[in-house]
Amino acid sequence: MTAINTAAAFRDCLARNDFAAIEAALAHRHPADLAKMTETLDSREIIQLLMLTNDRRSAKIFGYFEPAMQVAVADVLSRKELARLVTAMSHDERADLFNRLTEEQQQMLLPGMAHAEREDIRRLASYPEGTAGSIMTSDYASLTPGLTVRAAIERLRGEAPDKETIYEAYVVDEARRLIGVVSLRDLLLARNEVLVAKIMRKTVIFAQVQDGRDEVVQKISDYDLLALPIVNGDNALVGIVTVDDAMDAAEARQGRRVAQFGGNATIGGDPDLDLRNSSLLQMFKVRAFWLVMLTVFGVVTSTFVAAQEEILSQVIVLAAFIAPIVDMGGNTGSQSATLVIRAMAIGDVKLRWRDIWFVIRREIPVVLTLGVVVALLEVILAYFSKGVGGEVLLVVGLSMAVCTVLGGVIGALLPFAARRIGTDPATLSSPLITSVMDLLGVFTYFGLAYLFLGHLLVSQ
Repeated sequence: MTAINTAAAFRDCLARNDFAAIEAALAHRHPADLAKMTETLDSREIIQLLMLTNDRRSAKIFGYFEPAMQVAVADVLSRKELARLVTAMSHDERADLFNRLTEEQQQMLLPGMAHAEREDIRRLASYPEGTAGSIMTSDYASLTPGLTVRAAIERLRGEAPDKETIYEAYVVDEARRLIGVVSLRDLLLARNEVLVAKIMRKTVIFAQVQDGRDEVVQKISDYDLLALPIVNGDNALVGIVTVDDAMDAAEARQGRRVAQFGGNATIGGDPDLDLRNSSLLQMFKVRAFWLVMLTVFGVVTSTFVAAQEEILSQVIVLAAFIAPIVDMGGNTGSQSATLVIRAMAIGDVKLRWRDIWFVIRREIPVVLTLGVVVALLEVILAYFSKGVGGEVLLVVGLSMAVCTVLGGVIGALLPFAARRIGTDPATLSSPLITSVMDLLGVFTYFGLAYLFLGHLLVSQ
C-alpha cells in the first residue's frame, strides 16, 4: 500500500484509483495534517478525497482548510453534498462558513438542511463580528437541576458524540436561564441519587452575547476556563466559547494587528487592503503623498546645510560630523517608534493620554542616558581621530546628546500621532522620523555651532 505524505501522493493515488491507500491516510492522520497536505489540490480532487471518508471526519478535515479553500470547495459541491458536510461541522465553524458564502451559495445550502439546523446557522451567523456571539457555539451540554447524578451522566453519555465539550455541563431552569455549572469530575465523584442542584456551582463566570471578543478571551485566561458560557439579555444560555476557539480568535486578531502595524500599508484605513491584496494604483496613492512630503523635508534640509557656507568655511571639520549626528537622531527615533508600534500591535498601549504619558515617562530617562553615552563616545572618537579642539568637541557632543533625546521622544510620539489621524504607524513613522530628525538635527547642530563658535565669524 502506498504511503501518502504529500499532495502529489494523493493525486497519484487518485489517478491509479488506489482508494485503499487514501482511505487509510484519511483514517489515521490528524485532520490538520491532511488539510495541510491537500492544500495544493484543486477543489474537485479535494471533494473526491472527502467522499472517501465519513461525514464527521470529512467535516473535521474541511474545518482545517483555509477560508478561501472552503468557499471554493463549497462552490463545487452539490446541494445535497454541501448540506451533509455543513450539518456534520461544529456549530460555530458552519456559521463562520455560512458568512463567507455568497448569497447564491447560502440560498442553495439552507433548503437542504433540517429546520433546526437552518435556524441555528441563521442565529449564529447574525451576531456582529468581534462579539462573543460571533465566536460561540451552540453545541454545549446542559442539565436541569432536578436530574439525579445517574440521569445526568446517562444524558451526557448519549450527547457526548455531538457536543463540543462535556467536561463542564451548564445547569439551566425551565426558561433556560443559567443557574449553575457542574463538571464531569463532580458528577463522577458524587453518589448516583444526589441531585445536580446539590453539587452544582452557583457562582458562574459568564459573558453577554454582545460583549467584545477580547473580553471573552480575557475571562477565559483570567479564570483558567475550558469554556465560557454566553447568555443573552434575559440571562438565558445561548452558547459557549471554548478555550481553543478563544485562542483562535485571539491569534487571528493578533495577526491582523501585526499585519497592520508591522509594515503593511493600509489603504483608506481599511486593514484588509494590504500589500498582497491591493492594486498598483492603490499602493501608489497611499505611498506617493508621504514620499512627496519627505522629499520636501529633504530639500529644506539640504538647502539649510548649503546656507551654512560661512561657518563651514571657517571650521571645515564641522562638515564631518553632520551625518553621524543626524543619523543618531533618526536611529534613536526609529528604535522608539518600533517599541511603541509593537506595544500597540499587542494591545499594551492605546491612543489615550495615560498611555502617551506612560510611554514618555519611560522613554525620557532611557534616551537621556543614551544621549550622554553616545555623546561621550563621539567626543572621544572625534578627539583621537581628527584632533579637533575643545569648542568643536563641545558642539559635537551637545548636538549628539540633544539629537538622541529629541529622536527618542519624537519617535515615541509619532505612532500616536499617526493613529490619531487614521494612518498606519508602520507606514508613516520610520521614514518620517528620519526626515524630521535630519531637519532638526542640522538645526540643532548649526545652532550650537553659531552659539559656541560664532566668535570665529565675528573675528573675520
